[in-house]
Amino acid sequence: MPKKQLLLLLLFIIHATIFAQKNNYPDSNKINNLQEIVITGSILKTLKITKNGFEEMNLPQAMSVLNAKLLQNQQINSLSDILKNINGLYIMGTTGGYQEEIASRGYNISSTNTFKNGIRFFNGMKLETSGIEKVEFLKGNTAIDYGNVTPGGLINIITKKPSFKFGNNYYLGYGSFDNIKPQFDIYGPINKKLAYRINGSFQQANSFRKFVHNQSFYINPSLFIYINKKSSLLIEGDYTNAINVPDFGAGIINYNIVTIPISRFTGVSWGKYNANQTFISAKYTYNISNKWLINALLGYRNYNTYLFSNTRPNNSTGIIDLNGIIDSNGNWKRSLQKTKVSDNYLIQQIDANKEFNIGKINNKFLIGTDLEQFINKTTAYNIFKNYDQINIFNEYNPAKEPIIPKLSENILTDNKVFRMGIYAQNLISFPKYFKILLGGRYNYIKSKIDLYTYSTKTSLITEKENFAFSPKIGIIFEPFKNHILFASYSNSFTINSGVDIFGNTLNPSIIDQYEIGIKNRILNNTLQLNATIYLINNNNLAQTSLLNGNTNSNIKELVGAIQSKGLELDITYKPIKNINVLLGYSFNNTVYTSSNTYIVGSEILYTPKNTANTSFNYEFINGKLKNVHVGFVCQYFGTRFAGRSTRINIINDNYKLIPLNDYVSLDIIAGYKYKKWSVNGKIANILNQVSYNVHDDNSLNPISPINFYLQIGIFF
Repeated sequence: MPKKQLLLLLLFIIHATIFAQKNNYPDSNKINNLQEIVITGSILKTLKITKNGFEEMNLPQAMSVLNAKLLQNQQINSLSDILKNINGLYIMGTTGGYQEEIASRGYNISSTNTFKNGIRFFNGMKLETSGIEKVEFLKGNTAIDYGNVTPGGLINIITKKPSFKFGNNYYLGYGSFDNIKPQFDIYGPINKKLAYRINGSFQQANSFRKFVHNQSFYINPSLFIYINKKSSLLIEGDYTNAINVPDFGAGIINYNIVTIPISRFTGVSWGKYNANQTFISAKYTYNISNKWLINALLGYRNYNTYLFSNTRPNNSTGIIDLNGIIDSNGNWKRSLQKTKVSDNYLIQQIDANKEFNIGKINNKFLIGTDLEQFINKTTAYNIFKNYDQINIFNEYNPAKEPIIPKLSENILTDNKVFRMGIYAQNLISFPKYFKILLGGRYNYIKSKIDLYTYSTKTSLITEKENFAFSPKIGIIFEPFKNHILFASYSNSFTINSGVDIFGNTLNPSIIDQYEIGIKNRILNNTLQLNATIYLINNNNLAQTSLLNGNTNSNIKELVGAIQSKGLELDITYKPIKNINVLLGYSFNNTVYTSSNTYIVGSEILYTPKNTANTSFNYEFINGKLKNVHVGFVCQYFGTRFAGRSTRINIINDNYKLIPLNDYVSLDIIAGYKYKKWSVNGKIANILNQVSYNVHDDNSLNPISPINFYLQIGIFF
């Protein structure tokens, strides 16, 4: 962390400690102003999320929230497990087997759209789930609150918080493929002003893929400082280290998936992907009154990755040559790759929420500003060609691997980005029937990229500035209590790389989104039924320029267009205290509507038109089976395409699509609590479905076959 920012954070903490005053234990609900769903009897109560704490029924936008009890009952161990409960949010790829790439509404949910406690986190490594308290997913456009995000949606992971009640629990998990995972969670007060929590885990596992294994370590300490009745400070740390054997898979020959055992490994056994991610943050909350709140956040995140492995099995040409292509007989001349990445991210944010009335009109007003700084350094090494040759139709033998060579440095990319945002929004509630949400965000982004080539010892520096304004308007009509209709318009932007034919940097692509929907709470608040229809237009998508016979892919023009439209249904049903049901369905169609490169009307890769999910949990509260819970999680994943979209400007183009079959994933869950003990288990993919996650045409990863996980816990 830079010295100035470290000093700022220390001063922040010292300030809070000096002004701490004597008082009784505070209300633990003040620890985190993002409150989880509370269930009293069989009544569903609305939660509050977003920076201005809007209740869900006051938000003209679709959303999903998963609480701690659901995560524990389902034995969530990955981001893929989480997504089985959220319709329209899906895994689009698992490149290298060490990450989970997600998407929604036809758009990639990249690291700009993934947050942990409101701070962007790097999703190029698998998510550790043992420290999660709650998962929030805001569908659609969230640009006003968070700036440069894509329109598919935003996922925010909330970690476990300190408590002024003593407690500790310990779990030991064991599952298929020698998956061993101990974890702990300890919390309580230090004195009347301080509360702490520290949880962590260690995991070591093999895979259904031979010679593939992984190891991870996670720790999540936090401290809550109760300054006085009006102010508090929450300090959080979060560290993850994950080491994996990269597995890009194999089994695609000329854009056809070939039949080989899903357990067959075709990488190098010594391959390594080592990723570390560290967070530290301080959030200061000051309640001027019960209707006026100020929040200040200072956060720092760092990640480092090291990849050394074979290159991906195919390239985009689909022809047979000596550059790492699998030929029709399954022979593959393998090459090696190596990269190192170091990334530092700093965020400084302050906002104020004020509720006030003008006559009979209620206003919930938010105003704030944030500053973000990214410094990313990526070292790419020269590819080592023709390391060896294997045949993917034969079992892999690591004993035949040649000596690991040394790779020389090729290019260092030093990318610095500074972002500033000023935002404001107001929820205006009229005495009857109508509410209006108005908001806007002004964005300034400055970037500088320095490409240093080691062989020539020269640098190529590119600098650019971008300005964008993101408005949002939403209308809520409430003809009856617990029944609302809403409509909204918003836009966001994405930054474009490259230059135009005159060497000028490209403007951002502005993306418009329209959404209408209905939210209902019926049957005495035991059933929530939501439906949403959306339309997303990106009418200035950057694509390689074809003017003047250009062949430089860095020279682009804003001539492409993509349209995404769809429908989402969400049902939450809790007829009685011990039954909980989630149901969801999503339809999406995302296609090119204009392009100088691809066929108009062709679908975007990886996007299934149809997805559906359902989960059920029943807990026995009486009789011999008291404290036993049983249930299932089921997900339907529709047909989608990988490969490469056919280009219209290439004669006899070799690009082809790879169809991926639809499948149903069914997990069975069960658990039991007795005094201070608990046991929970899960059998995943009990139907033993076979399918794949494919990135383009060069990383094919089979989904996991039927497997189990068992966890025993003790808590005090």
